[in-house]
Amino acid sequence: MLSRRNVRIKIMQVLYAAQRQERDELRAIRSHYQQLVRRSYELYLQNLLILQRCCEYAKQDAATRKAKLRPSEEDLVFTPTLATNAAIRSLTDNKELSRVYDRYHIRSLTDGDQIKQLYRDFLGTEAYTTYAALEQPDEKATTKVLLALYKWLQSQELFLTMVEDHFPLWQEDKSLVVGAMKKTIKALPADGDFVKEYETNSEAVTEFGDVLLRFIVEANDQLLARITPVLQNWDAERVAIIDMILLKMAMAEFLEFDSIPPQVTLNEYLDISKVYSTDKSREFLNGVLDRVLKELQSEGLVK
Repeated sequence: MLSRRNVRIKIMQVLYAAQRQERDELRAIRSHYQQLVRRSYELYLQNLLILQRCCEYAKQDAATRKAKLRPSEEDLVFTPTLATNAAIRSLTDNKELSRVYDRYHIRSLTDGDQIKQLYRDFLGTEAYTTYAALEQPDEKATTKVLLALYKWLQSQELFLTMVEDHFPLWQEDKSLVVGAMKKTIKALPADGDFVKEYETNSEAVTEFGDVLLRFIVEANDQLLARITPVLQNWDAERVAIIDMILLKMAMAEFLEFDSIPPQVTLNEYLDISKVYSTDKSREFLNGVLDRVLKELQSEGLVK
């Protein structure tokens, strides 16, 4: 699920935390990295469960309406299609998904009363009204309403509270999780083990992220020794912490990953600096990394 961009950002965060806490043990730093990666997966699972439970609540709603002594006309014609469609049933009946929820304790991250409120509020939307009016909604209509529900959830303060109470870094992973959720919804009804696709043992996490993080930690002094002479009028100790971390990460990537074009690496870290560092960081990093790269290439260390 994680892209290399996501992995770079998580490594940056881990290295920043390690430096602030004056930790340099590789084991502890890698453990923190793995924790951040796992939390992204848990965030996806929580989003999926909220969507699933909002739909499943339609069954309880139908039972409540049926039990009324004086049901309204709306109660009499109500059907729990939001819960009984093939897409949602493929989640509800998925034993592997249920085991994954239990393994990561995801059920504890949702609240029944909040789910009920979100469900009731969604019933008032045009997307739901249109869907409910269909006598026999087809797969396309169901996909459309589920995408509409998830998009609507993201605009609800209650949903954001549910998410951010457990995942303060929701905004960091939002685009990642939203993309994974859209892909999941569009692929419903789901196969039994579909959730494995979004687990954390991807190439970006292991073959790229683990290797990059280990290299930076183990070669920290050598990287700093390479960078310091290129800083010219800048004192290495006065360079912003994030900027120095990004310099080390980019240089490590130059040296360790022949398959990634240096210009791609350079552009990636310049883009990250725009979001996570100062206004002047992009120009500073561009100048330093350009000089570092030329030196490495002249020594034959980078193709």
